[in-house]
Amino acid sequence: MTTATDSAAFDATPVRVGAGMLLAWIAFWLLMISVGVQEELRDGGRELWRPVMAELTSALVATVIALTQWRLGKRLDPLLREPRRWFMRMLAWTPLVAFGFVGAVFALRYGLLALAGHAIPRTPSGAVVVYEVLKFSIFYVLFCGVQFGVRSYMAWHGERLRAERHQRLSREAQLLQLTQQLQPHFLFNALNTVSSLIHSDPHLADALLTQLAALLRAASDVSQRPEQPLADELRLLKGYAAIMAERFGDRVRLSWEIDDDTLACPVPTLGLQPLVENCFRHVVEPRRATTHIVVRARRDGARLVIEVEDDGGVLVAAPVFGVGLGNLQRRLEALHSRQALLSLHARDGAGVVATVELPCAY
Repeated sequence: MTTATDSAAFDATPVRVGAGMLLAWIAFWLLMISVGVQEELRDGGRELWRPVMAELTSALVATVIALTQWRLGKRLDPLLREPRRWFMRMLAWTPLVAFGFVGAVFALRYGLLALAGHAIPRTPSGAVVVYEVLKFSIFYVLFCGVQFGVRSYMAWHGERLRAERHQRLSREAQLLQLTQQLQPHFLFNALNTVSSLIHSDPHLADALLTQLAALLRAASDVSQRPEQPLADELRLLKGYAAIMAERFGDRVRLSWEIDDDTLACPVPTLGLQPLVENCFRHVVEPRRATTHIVVRARRDGARLVIEVEDDGGVLVAAPVFGVGLGNLQRRLEALHSRQALLSLHARDGAGVVATVELPCAY
């Protein structure tokens, strides 16, 4: 189940993407510096600080432009599904940004040279400016392509997270609804049992109401939990069985065969009650002979197997689940999909065995 902590869990994907882009950016400019130094050495130059300074100033201005573009590009996120429009809007600024980059880089370089006391080179020719503008324009287009890919991935990732969150919330709402549906159904049957004794045995009816109050108080504490440990579920189930056994007296005998290693396994809240209720309703009530009901729980590897068995029921050829079992089946599907099973089969000799199998990794 999803908890509040899970819902607010930190999504590390944007951090990983940001870190990857930062490392790629640093690696790119280190490569550019390395190329500049190699060209200086190839041309016979010995002032290696010049290509380093030139590339670092380019890196600084390009970083400012890239960060600005990234922040402003967020406004175009609604156009990510229309790549043509997105690129047209983003690339429309290419000439202005390219000339701004070239002007800022040369101004920064000349300023640093002046501060260091070096001679300032002559103003770059038009051909040099055009070359630098074209070179940066190519870089800008490539960066726009990278930005589009990253933003598209982040948008897809965000949509997927929202879809998963919506699915979890819908699933929790469904489980809560199914859990709450059981309580009126259970309450109706328990009160019906008590009402049948009010006139014939008021003292017994009063005792049963006391037990019912204790049971409902315990049930209300876990009504917000679609699942709970088998140990807690058995506590509620034994309270219900005690109420029903009081009504039928010697006509029912209950046995509990519960392995200790199953008690921590999670089961649907009030999920076992319909299995025992069916035994009382369809076997014990119409019979006059004593009915033996056995509740078993055992582990089968990483699975929990629960059986509720009676020795007097009759299973029709094509059994149809009623309200209680149908509700339980839907809850098992919502909680565990196809990993959980609910089945009925005839017991050897006479009777019916209801079996629930579900995962248990504890």
